Amino acid sequence: MTKRLAESGKMIGIELLDHLIIGEYKFTSLKEKGYL
Repeated sequence: MTKRLAESGKMIGIELLDHLIIGEYKFTSLKEKGYL
């Protein structure tokens, strides 16, 4: 879903900088994981 969102944004001129998943005491950056 994140890749599709990034591709759709590029088509209309909006760059997706990162996608964060936030939990109770931590977060994960999908950009750091290499998904973007």
